[in-house]
Amino acid sequence: MLDIQQLKTLLNTPQNIVITTHHKPDGDAMGSSLGLYAYLIQKGHHVKVITPTDYPDFLHWMPYHNEVIIYTEAKEKADDLVQKADLIFCLDFNALSRINELGEVIKTTSAYKIMIDHHLEPEDFDDYRHWNIHACAAAQLVYDFIVNELEDPKGIDKDVATCLYTGIMTDSGSFRFPTATAEVYRIAANLIDSGAEHWRIHQLVYDNTTEDRLKFLGHCLTNNLEVLKDFNTAIISVTAEDLKKYNVMTGDTEGIVNYALSIGGVKLAAFVVERSDKVKLSLRSTGDFPANEICKLYFNGGGHKNAAGGFSDLNLQDTVTYLKTILDKYKTQLLT
Repeated sequence: MLDIQQLKTLLNTPQNIVITTHHKPDGDAMGSSLGLYAYLIQKGHHVKVITPTDYPDFLHWMPYHNEVIIYTEAKEKADDLVQKADLIFCLDFNALSRINELGEVIKTTSAYKIMIDHHLEPEDFDDYRHWNIHACAAAQLVYDFIVNELEDPKGIDKDVATCLYTGIMTDSGSFRFPTATAEVYRIAANLIDSGAEHWRIHQLVYDNTTEDRLKFLGHCLTNNLEVLKDFNTAIISVTAEDLKKYNVMTGDTEGIVNYALSIGGVKLAAFVVERSDKVKLSLRSTGDFPANEICKLYFNGGGHKNAAGGFSDLNLQDTVTYLKTILDKYKTQLLT
C-alpha cells in the first residue's frame, strides 16, 4: 500500500497515468475523470482517460472530452496504455467488475492503483484509497484529494472546476439530495470562484435533450408507469421494443426513475429496462429506505442507500413480478 507522502513523491515527477471510471459513465464519472485529467496535465504528467463504454452526448461539451478513449472502440490502444501506466486512477467505482473487460486488463498490471470513490464495500484491489461513503460524488472526493491530500488548492483552474462542478451537480441531484451538505455548497462556491459557470453547466446537462428522448419520457410516464399505492412504490418498465421505437441512446434513460419517485407518497421507485443481455434495474428511495439492500440481496447489485442498481436474468415481465413479491417483505418500512 502507498501512503500519501509516497504518492505525492511519485506525482512530483512526470508519470504515465491512466484514469478510468465505471461503464456507461454518468456526469459524476466523467466530471471526476476529466477534472482529474485537467489537473494532472498541468503538472506535466502523460495522462489518458479510458472509459469502458461510451457515455451520453449531453456530456460531450466537457473540457478534454475529445481526449477520451472508449475501450470498446479502441481496445488495442487502450490495453497498451494500461500496460505502460505507472499509476491508474480508478474513479467512481469500487470493484473491477464495474469496468467490464478493462478490469481484467488492469488487474494484471504492476501499476499503482488509486481508488477515489464513495460507494459501499470496496474491493481490495487498490494501493491507495481516498474513499468516503458520505461524499455526494466522486468529484467531491477528487476536489478533496487535490486540495487537501495533495495540498494544492491553486491547482483548481477553470477546466478542473468546470468538470468537478458537473460531477457534484449531477450526483447530488442538483444539490437537492441529503448528501448535499453545507460543505458541498462551500466546495461548489469555491469551484464557481475558480471559473465554473454554474448556470451554463446546468443548461448544457439538463436543457440539451432530443425530440426522441422527450417523446420516450412521455411514453414512459403515460404508458409504462405503475403506482402501487399499497406499497408506496412506483415502477416504470421499458421493453427492448420501446428502446428501438424511440431511438434510445446512451444516457437517454438517465433520471427517468426520479419522475416516479417525485409522486407524492412514493417511497421507492424502480426503473426496469429490457437490455440486449439482461434486464437492468435502477432503484431510488427516500428517507431511510434501503434501495441498495434490495439490489444487493435480490438483483446482483448494490449502491447507495437511496440510489442503487442491479440486474436480473429473468425476462422483463417476470422481473417486475419478482420485484413486487419482494416488496411484501418491506411493506412495514414502505408504509411507515
